[in-house]
Amino acid sequence: MSVRAFLPYADRRLHIPAQAVGQVTETVRMIWDDMIDTMEAMPGVGLAAPQIGIMLRLAVVDASDRRGQAVRMADPQVLHASVQSRQHDEASPNLPGVSARITRPRAVTVRFLSETGEIEDRDFVGLWATSVQHQIDHLDGRMYVDHLSPLRRRMLVRKSAKLARQG
Repeated sequence: MSVRAFLPYADRRLHIPAQAVGQVTETVRMIWDDMIDTMEAMPGVGLAAPQIGIMLRLAVVDASDRRGQAVRMADPQVLHASVQSRQHDEASPNLPGVSARITRPRAVTVRFLSETGEIEDRDFVGLWATSVQHQIDHLDGRMYVDHLSPLRRRMLVRKSAKLARQG
């Protein structure tokens, strides 16, 4: 397993939808292993394959108190989202040094192919739900800053680029 490099925000792959996986293969399992290693090295609570340049609908999420509880998802889709919302400060290693408070549904029901290749429907609440929605955004070619006004988004992108130049 290995830790992968993150694409910079300007990379067009972060802004286009990823391809469906369709089935869980040994290659998919190896990619998930690298994604978990990369997520743990950040450290973070989730990672989508496009963030590391793999244009497949794969995500991992681990919002547990004690690590090692990662949920591996292929082709995730939100079936149901709660009416009640939750705000959380979100960030991305693809746009380092900045974050923004984003409002999302507090709970979601998601259908995905599990690590065993079976279709699974699972409920996620709180930080788990936020992270799952954040990763699905990445799979759809969106980032958390796309939930902001154009002005606020430009400000954060510029600030991140300035920090990277200074860095």
